[in-house]
Amino acid sequence: MSTKNLFSREALEKMTELVNDIDFAMLLTDLNTQPISAVPMSTKKVDEQGNIWFLSGLNSEHNANIVRSPEVQLLYSDISDMEFISIYGRATIVADPHILDELYEKTDDAWFTGKDDPNLTAIQVKPEEAYYWDNKQNKYISFLKMGVAAITGEKADVGVKGKLNL
Repeated sequence: MSTKNLFSREALEKMTELVNDIDFAMLLTDLNTQPISAVPMSTKKVDEQGNIWFLSGLNSEHNANIVRSPEVQLLYSDISDMEFISIYGRATIVADPHILDELYEKTDDAWFTGKDDPNLTAIQVKPEEAYYWDNKQNKYISFLKMGVAAITGEKADVGVKGKLNL
């Protein structure tokens, strides 16, 4: 696997591409406590500044954790496409009705009673650091390359990884 660290606009574009491709993340909160609290979240959007947005319940444990300590880790993984990204950042709980209206979709009715639900909030994550692993090749080609590498002793280049300097 080759390493390609990305900077500024290129890093933001790569992060946005992977987050949008994968959609679901494990949101880790209360990072200084063991065990770390983790909950699956569906990404609502990545804005132009690179902030990642989710909807969440005001009275949820992860919201309470963010209020106490805003540092969070987002872990995205798509095993079928061999795409992974780990994002560290700071989260903020947002209750702005305009933002909630923009992010809310009909499918969110499974958790909330509509856009005006008093328990509805958004979580804004401002990424500070990210690391990615990306294999855009077909996984069978990757397995073939690994098999050839095992037989020949050569290193297999099965994708790209690197730090995203946001």
